Amino acid sequence: MSSRTCPDWPELTEIAPDLQFKHYTVAEARLPADSLVQLGDFPMGAVAICADLDKNVFYATHTDPQVAEALRETHWYEVREWSSTGPGASA
Repeated sequence: MSSRTCPDWPELTEIAPDLQFKHYTVAEARLPADSLVQLGDFPMGAVAICADLDKNVFYATHTDPQVAEALRETHWYEVREWSSTGPGASA
């Protein structure tokens, strides 16, 4: 387990066992351009997102609300949505 691993990993493993959530800055996450436009002058170096970057799934509880709202307008899923009605529902 790395220092970036979300401290809520036991709960997240129950919701989405195939995903691995870590904390990232906005710049590290390489978010979709349309979400970055919505963020405007948000500090790109701020640790603001908890996500599985490979699957485009974020954990809203540990993601800055402004970042979460911008991601909801893209192809990204919040973990509960991913596991209930998104691609993770069949897993």
